[in-house]
Amino acid sequence: MSVKTVPNVVYRRHLLLTALLVLVLDIATKVWAVAKLENQPEIPIIGDFLKLSFVRNPGAAFSFGTSVTWVFTIIAIAVSISILALAKGVTNRAWAIALGGLLGGALGNLIDRIFRSPETFHGHVVDFISLPNYPMFNISDSAVVVSAVAMVVLSIRGVEYQTPDAMPEANSSDPS
Repeated sequence: MSVKTVPNVVYRRHLLLTALLVLVLDIATKVWAVAKLENQPEIPIIGDFLKLSFVRNPGAAFSFGTSVTWVFTIIAIAVSISILALAKGVTNRAWAIALGGLLGGALGNLIDRIFRSPETFHGHVVDFISLPNYPMFNISDSAVVVSAVAMVVLSIRGVEYQTPDAMPEANSSDPS
């Protein structure tokens, strides 16, 4: 059986579709959270373990950097541009999906930083998922963390973002 390599455009599509999925989910859930959770009591989902609540976060996790919101805006822009530049060279599906999740997460929180109050490029991120002894978070935050873990696992396993995926040739008459 012979194999053919998958064109890079397929991986760019995986990356961009993953980013779009994360971004749409993030925006939709934040719109919902603002409409249904702001100024309301928390909603227990799984007892005291998982709750829906509401906070506008000016900083990062654990309220780190609340006075330098603009720094997180610059970081999100730099991460997004870097991933888009890297996208041309991605030839591995797992890396494409992980990078897409990171891009979608960065863009989701970047949109909050740019467009939410108190002012442009200093906006507070909407967080609404609450776990015990953990900072509140949102879909973008989840995507960033899951993507980072996936990239660490891929790196430990020695899979580089340019490690080609191969597919069996569909109409191959070669028995090898």
